[in-house]
Amino acid sequence: MIPAHISQYLIKRAISAPWKIAVPVHRTFAGAVLIPALAESSRLFTTLRSLAENPPELLDRFLVMVVVNHRADASPQDKTDNNVTLKRLAVTDPALAKMHLAWVDAASPGLEMPIKGGGVGLARKIGADLALPCLDYHAADPLLVYLDADTLVRPDYLPALVHHFETSRAGGAVIPFRHQAGSSTEEQQAIDHYELFLRGYVLGLELAGSPYAFHTVGSAMACRASAYARMGGMNSRAAGEDFYFLQQLHRTSGVAQVRGTVVYPSARASHRVPFGTGRSISRVLAGDDDAIRFYRPECFMVLKDWLEMVMHNTGLDGVELLAGSAEISPQLAGYLESIGFAAAWEKLRVNNKNDRATMTAFHGWFDGLRTMKLIHHLSATDYPRCKAEETMPALLQWAGEHPTEGIKEELEILQRMQTNL
Repeated sequence: MIPAHISQYLIKRAISAPWKIAVPVHRTFAGAVLIPALAESSRLFTTLRSLAENPPELLDRFLVMVVVNHRADASPQDKTDNNVTLKRLAVTDPALAKMHLAWVDAASPGLEMPIKGGGVGLARKIGADLALPCLDYHAADPLLVYLDADTLVRPDYLPALVHHFETSRAGGAVIPFRHQAGSSTEEQQAIDHYELFLRGYVLGLELAGSPYAFHTVGSAMACRASAYARMGGMNSRAAGEDFYFLQQLHRTSGVAQVRGTVVYPSARASHRVPFGTGRSISRVLAGDDDAIRFYRPECFMVLKDWLEMVMHNTGLDGVELLAGSAEISPQLAGYLESIGFAAAWEKLRVNNKNDRATMTAFHGWFDGLRTMKLIHHLSATDYPRCKAEETMPALLQWAGEHPTEGIKEELEILQRMQTNL
């Protein structure tokens, strides 16, 4: 029997027709692995075969759901490729016999996603919402696991996820990642550069004491079904859906990092979304020297001082805190004033009975997006973005690591620090 809170979500927030699971699902599962696929016929089945290397007893407990999708205005090439994928899914592959494979057709005429609002966020939402009724809610809170069609996993992927949610109180999880090798020396250098940028940003947030110091990679996240319903489900953004999903999940149920496995997203260039890995790699390969610029350590130092000031001065009113922020950085104070901090702080103080509750509410208000916008604001004013060699040695030294030179060496240090195997 589906719990009331899941039923309410399905009634009020879940996607509606025309989409449905293309094959009958005759039993329930402890979790579902959800894979959106857009023009991925050459990569999807490699991903599925990597997943099939997980222990058979765990594969038997998970439904694997592929959402083959494109918008109505997709290119003829993408539509043709998706048709190939749908045909291949309908043919039994002996290599995938150990898994319970299902799929959703969001690509055939009449089933295509809408031009407005039809992107990877909607594809992820379709998969999760259709999977919810197929889950077993009796023994434990079932899991929703997000993977991408071009991302490889290890044989310890499902064991690590199951163990994590057996021991973690958080409703959401992020999974350690490392990009696959590039197809050329130039592509490898580009993906190393971009991954270092991602890791440098999260390291800066961690050093600043931000609760949002985790990676937001769409192919490396998971949650409990109850947490998914509680947060209102996946958003339908065409890009950045993973960032907003994990931010909301952190607010409502918490996010913790999985240990014991790594996922491997593709390193390829892409123009499908306006930002992110694929677009950044494309810009670097096209010779754009400004494609990847790093944040200076000073930005994170300002953030650290601000978060600590709030934590140690919850008795002050908003005007007093705003005045104190100006002593840290006039640009910080200007940013806080522009987002209405003083008035928001007064509401937080009135609505929360003690310092701990006030700080929890504060971090819900000063969320990952406002944090990122502050870093951008500081970078656009006092601390301009720069090349990796101008910031990463100082950032690593702040983290207690020995200074080193070279993007590859710095990336290896951060991969070791952030993978937590």
